[in-house]
Amino acid sequence: MNQATPESNKVDSSVFLTISELRKSYGSREALRGINLDLKRGEFLCLFGPNGAGKSTLLKILATLLRPSSGTVQVLDYDLEEHAEKFRANLGMVSHQSFVYQDLTVLENLEFFAALYGVQDSQSRALELLEEVNLVDRYDMPAANLSRGMQQRLSIARALVNDPALLLLDEPYTGLDEHAASVLRDQLQKLHSRKRTIVMVTHNLRRGLESATRLGILAHGKLTYLQEKKDIDATAFEEIYFKHLGAA
Repeated sequence: MNQATPESNKVDSSVFLTISELRKSYGSREALRGINLDLKRGEFLCLFGPNGAGKSTLLKILATLLRPSSGTVQVLDYDLEEHAEKFRANLGMVSHQSFVYQDLTVLENLEFFAALYGVQDSQSRALELLEEVNLVDRYDMPAANLSRGMQQRLSIARALVNDPALLLLDEPYTGLDEHAASVLRDQLQKLHSRKRTIVMVTHNLRRGLESATRLGILAHGKLTYLQEKKDIDATAFEEIYFKHLGAA
């Protein structure tokens, strides 16, 4: 694998996204309890936490799929809730579900999503992305016939058809074997080397540590830990993680 140079991974110092006192409740249960976070352009932030910690709720708010109960999300100089439609055009999301049409071929899927975003010459864009995720040789195969790992790579290509400013990843390693997970890791590192801003939530400590430049821990709806990866002893992070879960 070609390693990105330090210069190519350099993060823009400008703040891209600001989360302020973000809260989300489902009835009497608080899923998010006052999240504060600044994200710089070009960062790869990985948020860890157990099931029920609030990770997916936070990501769904960033994806404009949920509205917060209170608090704000600012993207550059505008409020995400007020400009949700505009922001969706600059957003890509990958989940543990592929969200591709199983009866369509690999190429037809990407052409369809490219057309939805009004991409000119959707076929050329689709083929470019298939080359990027190493699926161009499967272009005429129905998506249903792809392996789990290939489905996830197609999902990444789907999320990139509009060349999004922000890529959101919700437990993308779920269900992948070791080989498929390693291929996905390489794809994500390639994307980040091109200065794309990425937020990933996962409970997979090892895979998150491999790719991210900044690490956070969510526990019981609170962001209890946030640190640059370069300032962390990776061998001690598991101990840090469980300590913060206990403290929360």
